[in-house]
Order: sequence, then structure tokens, then C-alpha cells
Amino acid sequence: MPADLPMIFVPLSFAVSLFLATFLVRLLLQGRESLARNHLFVLLVALYVVQTLLVGLRWGYGVMAILPLLSLLASLVPPLTYLAFRDLAREEGSGISLRDWPHLVPTLALAALLPVWRSSIDLLIIAEFLGYGAALAWIARLGTDGLVASRLDGSLRSHRSLVLASLALISSALTDVAISLDMAVGGGRHSAMVVSAATTVILLLLGIAAVVAGTEEGSGEAEETSAEGPEAYSATPEVSCEDEAVAAGLDRLIRERRLYADTGLNLGKLARRMGLPARAVSHAVNRVHGMSVSQYVNNFRVAEACRLLAETDMPVTRIVFEAGFMTKSNFNREFLRVTGMNPTRWRGENAVAMATDTAGQPPKKLK
Repeated sequence: MPADLPMIFVPLSFAVSLFLATFLVRLLLQGRESLARNHLFVLLVALYVVQTLLVGLRWGYGVMAILPLLSLLASLVPPLTYLAFRDLAREEGSGISLRDWPHLVPTLALAALLPVWRSSIDLLIIAEFLGYGAALAWIARLGTDGLVASRLDGSLRSHRSLVLASLALISSALTDVAISLDMAVGGGRHSAMVVSAATTVILLLLGIAAVVAGTEEGSGEAEETSAEGPEAYSATPEVSCEDEAVAAGLDRLIRERRLYADTGLNLGKLARRMGLPARAVSHAVNRVHGMSVSQYVNNFRVAEACRLLAETDMPVTRIVFEAGFMTKSNFNREFLRVTGMNPTRWRGENAVAMATDTAGQPPKKLK
């Protein structure tokens, strides 16, 4: 390259925007039904793509004219993130309704303050990010069983995404506080660099959280490597007769209807089949079996996988879906949790037909 030609400067935000755009395409290609179910996450990732582009223009090239738009879009990030994850925690209904209009109040207030009181905008955005971050943390406190609309095969991944989104929003607010202190004490010498880097990283984390929670097929073989869920359960001696009745009814329903084979099964569907609130079903499973609902259902799926491994020559890649799992990575993780070994080794050591207590019921040695 000739020495007199200037090097083109490409802000990191532009690279992140392109990265998130590839995720957005992935969400758009999931199919009409999945797209309708996850449209809020699609909208959310699209917002992150635009926002990172604007961050690059403002802090990379000093384009000041976009500041009002940058602030307005920033005010939309927390409520839209909250609404998208809130849908995973609701038994009925999805998407945004007229009852959600209060979530537009911060953006409307910011639009009104922009022409007359710009100094208050930072405080408003900080409060908004902190408030919605805390609201997401409140949802996350319930663990995987709190995400009643999330597929049981991916509830752990969705819960981790929820926690990540909560931490990202709170971190953004704290970063803004640090920037304000730098402006007041140090004259803002480091503000431009901190704002650009922090905002880009936070939007990247939020984008990853939204994509992982909104995608149907999972995020590859590296996902959910932990053998345990985010919350620990243990069977309690204080089990009521009502809990035992609910657990027994659920056990019978899953065995007789082979509900575990439904890859789209979630806690909401189970609760509707039982004619009970989702919380009552999850409480019964937690107290009687000492595990989350996703682990409970996956025990049935692993039992079915063991039966197919022992009694057929069906390839493992097909058994994954026959048993009710959506991804091979989730299958391998749960199979290891229940049996202590991988499917290939288990098949080698159990090449004869496996006797089960009842069709589809986890054998005693797998419980």
C-alpha cells in the first residue's frame, strides 16, 4: 500500500453489528411458525444491530447528528429486552399488547426532554437500565421452571441467557455512572473510549442472549456443558399429599401419552394438560423428585434413548429426536447426567434388550 494512502478506520462496533446481523439472519431462517413465536427476539436483535452501527458512527467517526436517535433507541433496549424474556415466563399469551403501553413511557419522556433538558437524559437511561435489569433478575430467581413457555430441552440455555441479559443491563447502567464520574472528576479524558467499548460489548452480550433464547435449534455443540442446572433441588420430607398426587398424575400422563417425545414440550403445556397452574406442577416435581421439571422430563427421554440403544440398531443421531431432544448437545449432556457415560459406550455395555418398569418409565437404575 502506498505510504500516502490513509488507512481506513473501521470501529469495533461495525464488526459487532455485522456479527449480530448474521445471528439475525439465523433467526429469520427458522421458519414461519418459529418466527411468529420468537418475533420479539428477532426485533430485539435487529435493534441491537442498528444500535451498534450508530455507536460506531458516533464514537468512531464523531457523527454528532445521530445523538438524538442513539438516545431514543437506547431507551428502547431495556423494555424490549424485558418483554422478550417475560414471554418465556408467561403461561398464556405472547407478544406485546396494549396493556404494555407503560413500557413506552421512558422513551416518550426522553423524546420530550431532548429539546429542553438534555442533562437529565443520562439519569433517565441509567435508571431505566437498572430498573429493567432488576426486573429480569426477579424473573430469573425462579430458575428454569420459571420459564414456563421455554422448551424443556432448552430451558437451561434460556435461563442462562436471561441471567446474562439482566447482568448486561445492570452493567450498562453502572458503566454510565462511571462515565459520569469521569466527566465530573477527570474531565472526560477517557469517556469516549469507555463509552464505545462498553456499549459495544454490552450490546454484543445482549445480542447473544437474545439469539440463544430465541433460536429453536440451539447454538451448537458447546452449549450447556454443565451437568447441573442453575438451581439445586433436593427432595424434601415436607411433601404434602397434594404434591404427591400432582406428581403421580404427571408421571402417569407422561408415560401413557409419551409426552416426553414432544421436542417442543414446555412446562406450560404440561400444566394445561394437568389443568393446573404451572407453579403447582413445578413445585410438586421439585419437592417430590428433588429436581427441575426439565431434568424430570429428560429422565424419561434418556430412558427411551436407552431402550432404543439397547433394542435397535438405530443411529444415535436419530435416537436424539426419537427420544424427544432437539439438539445432540443437550442429549449428550443429559445422557451423561443420568447414566454417567456417553451413548456409544452405554450401547456397547448394554447390547441386550433393556427391561423397563413400564413403557417409557425411567428404569430404577436411571432414576
